[in-house]
Amino acid sequence: MQNNLKAALGAGQTQRGIWMSLSSPIVAEIVGDAGFDWVLIDCEHAPNDLPTLREQLQAMRGSSSSLLARPPWNDMVLIKQFMDAGVQNFIIPYVQNPQEAKDAVAATRYPPEGVRGVAGGSRASNFGRNKAYLKESNDAVTVIVQVETMEAMADLEAIAQVPGVDGVFIGPADLSASMGHLGDIEHADVQKAIREAAERLSAIGVASATLAFDPAVAERYIGYGYQMVCVGSDQSCLMGGLGQLHKRFMSS
Repeated sequence: MQNNLKAALGAGQTQRGIWMSLSSPIVAEIVGDAGFDWVLIDCEHAPNDLPTLREQLQAMRGSSSSLLARPPWNDMVLIKQFMDAGVQNFIIPYVQNPQEAKDAVAATRYPPEGVRGVAGGSRASNFGRNKAYLKESNDAVTVIVQVETMEAMADLEAIAQVPGVDGVFIGPADLSASMGHLGDIEHADVQKAIREAAERLSAIGVASATLAFDPAVAERYIGYGYQMVCVGSDQSCLMGGLGQLHKRFMSS
């Protein structure tokens, strides 16, 4: 099994991607063919469930982009279902400490390395046709844990260095709320924390990730040293395009 995202993160390559929250396989097909390094299906803050996740994975089959999913919670059962559906790369939300990072890693691994349940004919193994899947899956999964509170930031290095963690995603919106600046990601203290997190992760050789739906902010985060950056979303692209059309044709 090949995992381009895992290899790129390990090699220190910058990866630019698109966030998907519109829960549409047609949109997923369009985004999947756009040529970005990665595409994420959000099941935490978007109306996605297991069936809509599977439909979007099917729509992007053959895409050159690495496909990720964010489950609604750091939950062993949900992660098992996502993996059986074919998810190979994860961003796991709200990881607060090293133990929760260990739990996330364990959920993605078959025993004895983890606690993932075994299914012989899942979509992930091409319905049982891929006889090597059970032996190779543990080494071919990417786990990025999400740090989004001041409590977790205080334990950043310990979380990041848990074996099996491939990177740490800094969640700007929840971090700003945790810092007392709800809705104000651009607050100087929040930006300072986001920048310093990238520096701290770089110092220990762990990939850093974050998101922005404004291209200028995404470029700023790349400048901070973030290795994996969301540079836009299906929703932001749709709204931005509509906004430009409205300004051109409806504002006179």
